[in-house]
Amino acid sequence: MSSAPFTYEPVGATRDDPTVCPPGFHPLYVRTRIGEGREVFQRAAEAVLTWEMHRALGVGIDATADRAAPGVDVTVTLAGVVKAPCRIIWTAEEPRRAGWAYGTLEGHPECGEEVFMVDRTGDGTVWLTVAAFSRAAKWYARAGGPATRGLQHAYARRCGVVLRRLCADTPEP
Repeated sequence: MSSAPFTYEPVGATRDDPTVCPPGFHPLYVRTRIGEGREVFQRAAEAVLTWEMHRALGVGIDATADRAAPGVDVTVTLAGVVKAPCRIIWTAEEPRRAGWAYGTLEGHPECGEEVFMVDRTGDGTVWLTVAAFSRAAKWYARAGGPATRGLQHAYARRCGVVLRRLCADTPEP
């Protein structure tokens, strides 16, 4: 784990409520149905916890571990040029919920926290939630204004599409 400080506060705010949005930040909340059943949940959870979903999106992932865990540093590379350094803050690996949140480090175009969480509801439906609070940190993110937030929402929706595709060959009940 590096000693680089997070670029925002409150670190870990999404743990109990992924919809939290501190003053001065912009919220993001996208929930996508992935499928149904225990096998779909297990497949989706593994894809999120091991960076497979992100890699399937076509983004570069350089992580200090093969699996999400608190303290793991991750640099996401978008479009081959935009580097976004982060650190995993917390993870969940529970019977009906699995995922993680990371917080931004110096050099990230935004500052804030983002959650990628798979959950299985009482009726067996499997969902991916991508939630965040963020604000621009780099000049080009500020210059993008609402378009930057639109790209974040598009990325979150694309995560759901890609994860659904990754789980498509998983047998449903």
